[in-house]
Amino acid sequence: VQLVESGGGLVQAGGSLRLSCALSGRIFTNYAMGWFRQAPGQERDIVAAINWSSDITYYADSVKGRFTISRDIAKNTVYLQLNSLKPEDTAVYYCAASSEERVGLTSRAYDYWGQGTLVTVPS
Repeated sequence: VQLVESGGGLVQAGGSLRLSCALSGRIFTNYAMGWFRQAPGQERDIVAAINWSSDITYYADSVKGRFTISRDIAKNTVYLQLNSLKPEDTAVYYCAASSEERVGLTSRAYDYWGQGTLVTVPS
């Protein structure tokens, strides 16, 4: 399974970005997806997650009301819409796929990872 993120970049505070993560290779069914981020010198933390049917989502408190996770099963793609960006959102964002249906909240719940895409919000 390969995951390729795109959509990162430099954006001013208050701006928006949409990250995409395309899956290819051995695609299994009923898998959950997550977005994580890692700032320099910090641990990789979950940002948002979504189950297979998109009826269960999770958001970290720091992004609730600003970020939205969604997925297109037909395109094997998951998205993360980032609105009202803040300097503290600056990080490398990673998408991850789990071989299980339930939404995992830690990195250990995910089996496959993308290479990451950098989001920079200058202060």
